[in-house]
Amino acid sequence: MQKILIISDTHSFLDERLLPHLDWCDHIWHAGDWGSVELSDTLEAMKPIEGVYGNIDNATLRQIYPKINHFTCEELSIGMTHIAGAPSKYKPDALECFAIKTPDVFVCGHSHILQVKRDLSRNGMLFINPGAAGTHGFHSVQTAIKLKIEGKRIFEVEVIEMSRRVKG
Repeated sequence: MQKILIISDTHSFLDERLLPHLDWCDHIWHAGDWGSVELSDTLEAMKPIEGVYGNIDNATLRQIYPKINHFTCEELSIGMTHIAGAPSKYKPDALECFAIKTPDVFVCGHSHILQVKRDLSRNGMLFINPGAAGTHGFHSVQTAIKLKIEGKRIFEVEVIEMSRRVKG
């Protein structure tokens, strides 16, 4: 069993309210817009990371993380990119990810809008956008997602909501 923390759009800010969830998880999945190499280094020192770069990320982060990431967790295939759109309105990077392989779970960021849903047009693929964990952007609530995976089973999916934005 793996415990996963999914975050995106941190924009160089690590909210201290995420620390208990970082202690809880086995792996961090970051869907881009890290904002700084320092944040990447901080998280990597804490837990193993799977991630992608986002549109605000510099050349160094683009050397560390790919635009599209495919990996396996337990018995599930995972696909990830930053700018993806949403089910029925996918953007080119998402379509490129699906052309490589349609994953069981697809993770993206960019919109700062939390969304978790099954895409029935893609064999029930689980679409996850964790919203934005950072303070930069239009969102009024910082969010992240945590879940557990065992074999092909995804369970105890929980939205982490940090109701008042804390300025970094």
